[in-house]
Amino acid sequence: MKNIGAEILSPVGSKEMLIAAVRSGADAVYFGAKDFSARRNAENFGTFELRDAIEYCHIRGVKAYLTLNILIKDDEMADAVELAKNAYNFGIDGVIVQDLGLASILHKLLPRLPIHASTQMSIHTPAALPLLKKMGFTQVVAAREMSFEDLKEFCKAANELGLIVEVFVHGALCMSVSGQCLLSAYLGSRSGNRGLCAGPCRLPFEVENGTGYDLSLKDLSLVEHIADLYNIGVRSFKIEGRMKRPEYVAAATKACKTALYDGFVDFALAETLQNVFSRSGFTSGYLENKLGRDMFGIRTKEDVISADKAFPVLHEIYRNELQSVAVDLSFTAKTGEAICLTLTDGENTVSVKGNLPDKAQNKAADEESVLKSLNKFGGTPYHLEKHEIVLDEGLFLRAGELNELRRDAVELLSQKRGECKREQISVIFGNDKPNEQRNNALKTYIRLENADQIPDDLSGISSVILPLENDFPVIKNVKTIVEIPRGIISEAAIIKRLEHYKAQGVNTALCGNLSAVKIATDCGFEIMADTGLNVYNSYSANTVAAIGCKAAVLSNEMLLSDAVTTNSPIEKGIVSYGNTPLMLFKNCPVKNGKSCSECNKNSTLTDRKGIEFPVRCRMGYSELLNSVPVWLADKQSGMRGLDFQILYFTNETKERVTEVITAYKYGYEPDCKYTRGLFFRGVI
Repeated sequence: MKNIGAEILSPVGSKEMLIAAVRSGADAVYFGAKDFSARRNAENFGTFELRDAIEYCHIRGVKAYLTLNILIKDDEMADAVELAKNAYNFGIDGVIVQDLGLASILHKLLPRLPIHASTQMSIHTPAALPLLKKMGFTQVVAAREMSFEDLKEFCKAANELGLIVEVFVHGALCMSVSGQCLLSAYLGSRSGNRGLCAGPCRLPFEVENGTGYDLSLKDLSLVEHIADLYNIGVRSFKIEGRMKRPEYVAAATKACKTALYDGFVDFALAETLQNVFSRSGFTSGYLENKLGRDMFGIRTKEDVISADKAFPVLHEIYRNELQSVAVDLSFTAKTGEAICLTLTDGENTVSVKGNLPDKAQNKAADEESVLKSLNKFGGTPYHLEKHEIVLDEGLFLRAGELNELRRDAVELLSQKRGECKREQISVIFGNDKPNEQRNNALKTYIRLENADQIPDDLSGISSVILPLENDFPVIKNVKTIVEIPRGIISEAAIIKRLEHYKAQGVNTALCGNLSAVKIATDCGFEIMADTGLNVYNSYSANTVAAIGCKAAVLSNEMLLSDAVTTNSPIEKGIVSYGNTPLMLFKNCPVKNGKSCSECNKNSTLTDRKGIEFPVRCRMGYSELLNSVPVWLADKQSGMRGLDFQILYFTNETKERVTEVITAYKYGYEPDCKYTRGLFFRGVI
């Protein structure tokens, strides 16, 4: 197979899936250990199984990546680092990481370990790339919501920084931008950011005149676009599916491999792949910037029947070992010397000696007969590229001995290819997190949606947070902070709005993704890290401080007790009131029932229980809000250790804003339907 400097990256959730992926032509695979993986319900691998899986891959010339792509609690960090260290010593080719704190630690303690930015880091514009480079990342998974033109600019910027771009080309599509979904966590404490998403988006959620399943997208398939993606600079083509069957992995891997290396689409295989798993077909909507109703689909009875018919056929794809590793062979048989076989793959060389050859009594050995015995590489990963046979005349060589010699040489070569050639390291990870506990008086910030909500009395309010896209009058005597949307369609549009507010004297920006941090910093703003950056532990608080943030709003998925004990070198706070944004969409579900011109900005999604969830638009992206607000006015005694709290107003009237501020000022109990969020029940 020609070397084109790219990889088909296949999912692995079990040993059989590993075999299926590798035998179907994967250049690299990604899998999780028993802990700290975004697919914790997959079978995954224990410590020694992890070592064996890496060895299996390396023997066959396949790279192995470990997924460490969940948010890590403070008391879990040492175990996560230990897992990464073990994987490094086993020879892992890279780790896929979401947690900023873990990434920072690994870059410091294991500087030669390649770190890949997970799709759950929500990287969807080029501005984030310099920060990733600074933090030690070598490869970045681009957000699945990016169009072809977006990716073209993204790849250009990444190439200039020496970063490898990885793109999902097949598999399930989350409705929400990855890393920005709290739906499963809020509805059942099963966190997608912690690897246990229950997939509630596949249940009935309906907008007016919609599909009835308006949070369920079809599966992604970009097989027909792989050659074009390669031409713009994508170098890792990723398949989703660690929870699916080995037959699915085999079909997807082979289809993508053919498209990348042979330059054509095997449409018969693509049709079989659709039969094995799809939701009423596939979509390429984001890449082609064709959003809307056609991207939505569910798993039907017909889809299941099609899959049952396809599985037996697909098993044939990976029944036999794929002979993908070329070897050169040299053999010598001389009178009075032990016969010797040498195999080399270009980097590893092994030699095995046998007995002294006998003189032939009848027919002497010739080059053809010797090669016939030595070239039996069936059932191994090897195939013969070149050979050299030096053979004295008149010698008798037993076929059985030649076969044994070949088997021994193959075993030695596999051992050499599978062994980790790195210097083994011992990492001591101490409790070196910043120790910056404070007991300052709790400040209150309010976040408003529009100018009509500004209360007459702002006494006791330390800062007002305003959405970047909306126009507000200058609010005197209170610090103003602008909130950059988590989803960015146009970096230029963000810069223009920042300049608008800067001209009015605003100098602080609340940033929910790395691109926003870089853009706002370049525009001269002081930075606050918003919940979208998923600051979940003391180490990630330290990391956002290192990239210039002066304060951090901690993750909505943290227990309140963990939030108050988080050590942070910068001010820290939580959102203690408001309808929490649960999902971030590029493909607005409301459009399934009506156009933007028909939308009254007060649209809702209704679940199967009749509960309504508001949907709002923000500069090209939209968000699903929780049906009821978080209420902690009567729980503020438990916030000692935090620097600030945010009251997050969305659809409230001016009068209601005033009532809530008063309630938080005096610690009132709830006067409405409410939730405590995840601050007391947490996530699993």
